[in-house]
Amino acid sequence: MARSTTPAPAKTGLLPSKTQRYHFDIYAILEGTQELYFGEDVAVNVNLVETVKVPRTLPPRQETREGNAQQMPPATTLEKCYISPTKRRGVERRILIWAPTVNGVLLGDQYECGIPQTCAKQDCPICCAFGALQPEQDISFVGRLTHGGGVAIQPLLPEVKQRARHPSVMSRQEGVDPMPYKREYNEPALLYPVYNHCLSMTEPEFTSVAYAFLNALSRLGAGNPKGVRLAEGQLLAEEEPLLVLDRYLAPLGKRPVLSPQETDPNTALQHFREATFFVFGKREEQEIIEHRIGEHPVFTRWVGNRAMQELQRYSLEFTEHVLLHVEEGR
Repeated sequence: MARSTTPAPAKTGLLPSKTQRYHFDIYAILEGTQELYFGEDVAVNVNLVETVKVPRTLPPRQETREGNAQQMPPATTLEKCYISPTKRRGVERRILIWAPTVNGVLLGDQYECGIPQTCAKQDCPICCAFGALQPEQDISFVGRLTHGGGVAIQPLLPEVKQRARHPSVMSRQEGVDPMPYKREYNEPALLYPVYNHCLSMTEPEFTSVAYAFLNALSRLGAGNPKGVRLAEGQLLAEEEPLLVLDRYLAPLGKRPVLSPQETDPNTALQHFREATFFVFGKREEQEIIEHRIGEHPVFTRWVGNRAMQELQRYSLEFTEHVLLHVEEGR
């Protein structure tokens, strides 16, 4: 019996697409280029950053002292600095809301889409990735972009530093001595493995994800200073961005996801590299790794510089087809 080519009515709420949908994954290791503040709580005039406690179950490391290998006693838990995936998600969503269009209007205003008031339109480049909710109209659909990772590799705890009050506050209270306050900061050069996962997106839909991911790098953090960079290391060549991009129907590649228990940057890079080049049960050291069934690409992985080039290509497509192409009446 021949299969019907007529699209079935959508029961998921997601409208049928005329182009192929794929899953997309972004794996990256970020590096703090200066001290960073990610607000969590306030305790006795100290602004605290968010940390996590990690149970220590990995075997203790061997350390060599004076030529003799000594087993270091394992700690029961590790406390590490943390870039919360929800905070990263918020920054990326705001990148799209505040994206400048060719007519001088912000993208969020163009689609009447913001936070928490979303437009809940499936053609909206913000809602199609992040999801939407309009309770008064009984409209909702789940976002197809999820975020993970963010636990620092090095177990370096935040430092408390003193800050004075903002000058604008001081000027309104003349004659009153400013009350200094203290704030915790994640120290520079901490490494944060992070991951973005996209479910059933077309390539035009994924362009907004690529645009937001790249733009958010310089804007992560609360207050000032802000910004991280893509850490670099040896993948195929030296000083390549530690970045992997997957587009797939079948998950054939080993996921370069690092254990939050890992504390050594060199060991973490080795694990990231080994997983990057292990696809479909064998090692393939190439900048583009692809597997097909007939003419259909079912798994494609871009590595290092080529992964960055591919994300930039998607970002450029978003700029050309969304930011520089505004429909009449919007």
